[in-house]
Amino acid sequence: MWFKKRTFVTSILLLLFVFISMRITDFDLSKFKDFRNMIDFLSQWFPMSTTEWKGMLEDSVLTVAMGFLGSFLGLLISLPISFLAARNTAPNKLTFHSSRVLLSFVRSIPEIVTGLVLLTAIGLGPFPAVLAILFHNVGVLGKLISELIEASDPGPREAMTAVGAKRGFANLISILPQIWPNVLSNYFYRFEVAIRTSLILGFIGGGGIGQRLFNDFKTFHYSAVALDVLLIMGMVVLVDVIGSYARKRVI
Repeated sequence: MWFKKRTFVTSILLLLFVFISMRITDFDLSKFKDFRNMIDFLSQWFPMSTTEWKGMLEDSVLTVAMGFLGSFLGLLISLPISFLAARNTAPNKLTFHSSRVLLSFVRSIPEIVTGLVLLTAIGLGPFPAVLAILFHNVGVLGKLISELIEASDPGPREAMTAVGAKRGFANLISILPQIWPNVLSNYFYRFEVAIRTSLILGFIGGGGIGQRLFNDFKTFHYSAVALDVLLIMGMVVLVDVIGSYARKRVI
């Protein structure tokens, strides 16, 4: 029941934490009382500038390619690691804990930090941005997929091992079909995140529509910013639609 003592105490602690967080972060909705500055700023976005639409489309395609390649390669690398990081498929405890620690370490480093290091080491351009997206996605997808593996039905795996199938083969054939729709959902979500991440990496020299957006903001070319934002929204919506279609086809 929701009115149990433990639930009541938890609710009080949660409200207290919300209040403290609002005080620390200066959360104050009254600051929105004057919208004139925001309206004046947004009015400079229209009408949209389409003079450089070809270059914007090329940068958008580059951004999608960066997000796709980084997230797809991250999925390929994280799949075998996730079987080692799942409690029910890891060959031993040492491998399980080592894989978990590795995924936590990789996941804890933000893409922009990895991107700054790689951009310094390799140079400007989309390649280090792809590597930064790949690196982080290995940690995130590895954790998500390992949890899906742990939640899978053990029956098919036990049946395959009972008839003599090798452990690794049995894990792959019996578990992967069960979790594949959810793996696809996680992948396409990470693909969306990778597109948004590539925008931030573009701010530091990673290329793509993010770098163009940063330059347009920096030069106060707000009518071009409007089209940049519209293209970014279109990319994210397109990935969402494709992801939903792919998942329905698999299910």
